[in-house]
This record gives sequence, structure tokens and C-alpha cells, in this order.
Amino acid sequence: MRAAVLTAPGRLEVVDDWPEPTCGDHDAIVAVAATGICGTDLAYVAGQREIVPGGLLVGHEPFGTIVEVGARVDSARIGQRVAVEPNYPCGACRSCLADVSSLCTARRSPVVTEQGFLAERVAVPADFAWPLPESISAEDAACIEPLAVALGAVRRAGDLSARPRIAITGAGSIGRILADVLVRRGIVPAVLDLSEERVDRAVALGARRIEAGERFDLVFESSGAGSAAAEAVELLDAMGLLVVIGVGNTPFAVDTKTLVRRGITIIGSMIYDHPYDYAAVIRAVERGEARPGIVLGEAFALDRAAEALTGAAARPDKTWIRVAGGDSRA
Repeated sequence: MRAAVLTAPGRLEVVDDWPEPTCGDHDAIVAVAATGICGTDLAYVAGQREIVPGGLLVGHEPFGTIVEVGARVDSARIGQRVAVEPNYPCGACRSCLADVSSLCTARRSPVVTEQGFLAERVAVPADFAWPLPESISAEDAACIEPLAVALGAVRRAGDLSARPRIAITGAGSIGRILADVLVRRGIVPAVLDLSEERVDRAVALGARRIEAGERFDLVFESSGAGSAAAEAVELLDAMGLLVVIGVGNTPFAVDTKTLVRRGITIIGSMIYDHPYDYAAVIRAVERGEARPGIVLGEAFALDRAAEALTGAAARPDKTWIRVAGGDSRA
């Protein structure tokens, strides 16, 4: 079957002979319609992470259609349109037993611990293939995973009405999806990013620019840059909360005087928890409470995967690739 294989940093080949996936008893084979591209994928493209021998399939934000199921899966699921939740916790470790599967010590993560989804067909655990209503567009379907990250952070932040002054550092995909979610809830978040083009896009969604000297009750840090996290701490007022979503390679120093004298709390928000967050996300899109596809830019065909991936970091909008194996609208 056809697949786009990353063989070395910056070098991606579309092949016709990638092995077909094997369907285990509890698995489903999904014909991939499209997949979004995120920072994790781009870290492999840039050579910041090691590529496995034989090549790596990137892309871990897919949707498509179930075309085959294992012996322990209801055959009625064949033909079902689904979004794949691309993190598979073990279900038995301390974190999983505490319903915090995002911190699972044995979590399987496509692209990171196994092959991703930039192929015509992939095998996934059937419990992680979530039915998608036909009312959800291809664009929104391709952004279910980053929306789950954003809404997971909102859930962990607690009662937003108790923290009415809200800011977001980082106006990339997660930051803008988060801004859209907040605006739809009647909240106008302030947004900060080094890219004015990305800030402009967030403002177009109903957010606003941060004004000089402002302080906030809650800041979501979505960029992963150490400098942005340090700036986020400085933006917080007394008893403020910093929710760190972005993961990067640069640490940030915290001034303990600021931390202690303002009574600031910092928490990390790692992806989402199974099965609660994905179910809630799909319901939110179905009800019109989120439109994550608004962050997408041009859709690339699989034949243009190399162009899509090597240029993604420079684009202000999120890159996605249409594989067109499982959804006529893709």
C-alpha cells in the first residue's frame, strides 16, 4: 500500500510497497482519510529525534473509516467513520488506575513508540477509534486530537469563572484552538506570540492582544518555548495559575520571589485522559462548541507529503495531509 516514509531528517519518500497492517483480535483497520501534522512530527523531520531503521511514518492526528475488525470487535463497526485517539495507555499502572492515563508509564504513542498514520491503512486498538458523526466536517475531524489537548488543559484549569482574566502564550494550532473554545464560552482571552501573523489569526477568532502592564488570573502556555513560559509567570497576578501545555527543549527559570510572593501555582497538562476527554471533545464539536478545523491551512495530497512536512514549521496555519483512503470528503 502507499505510505509516506521519513527515511532521514528532511527526506521523505512516498512508496507503494509499505506493508499492510495486521489486525489483532481487539484491533480495527482504519482507511486513513487525512491526518494533521504537529510539532512532534516536525521534530523527527528536523532531526531532533531519532528515526527508526527502515523509516518512520509520521502523523498521529488521523480520521478515516473502519474497513476491517479483529475477532473480538463488533463487525457492525465496519464502515464506521472514526477519529483515532493516538495514545494507548496500559490501563494497569498507578496513573491509569487513578484515571490519569495521560501519565501512563507504559503508554504506546504512534510516531513516538511505534509507526504513525501517514499510510492508506493502519491498525489501531478498536477502543481508541471513536465514532465520528457525519455532521463533523473533514477539517474539524482532522483536528480532534489537538482539540482534545486544548480541552484537557481547560478541564485541568478548573472553574474558569473564578479566574476571569485569561491569557494564552503561543498562537500556534493549540493556542488558537484554545482561543476559539474560550471565545465560544463568552471569554475574550489575551494572546501573546512572537509571530504577529499568528496573533492576527487569533484576534480574528475573537481573542485580543495583551496590553502592556496587564496581569492575569490564568495563563495557558501552549508554545513549548522556555522564554514564553517565563513570560507567562510574569503575567500572573496574585494567586494566579499557569497551565503548561506546550513541550519544548528549552527549560525556564522561575524567580522564587515572584512564585512565593504572588502565591502562583504551576501545573503541567499532558495530552488527555482516556476515555473521558475524547468522548467530550467529539460531543463538543457536534454541538458547535468548538470548530478546531479553523486553524488548518492548505491541504496537501499524499504525493506532496515531503513538501507539506518540510515547510510546515514556516506556515502560520496548521498543515494537514489528505491520504484519501477513507472519506470521500477528504
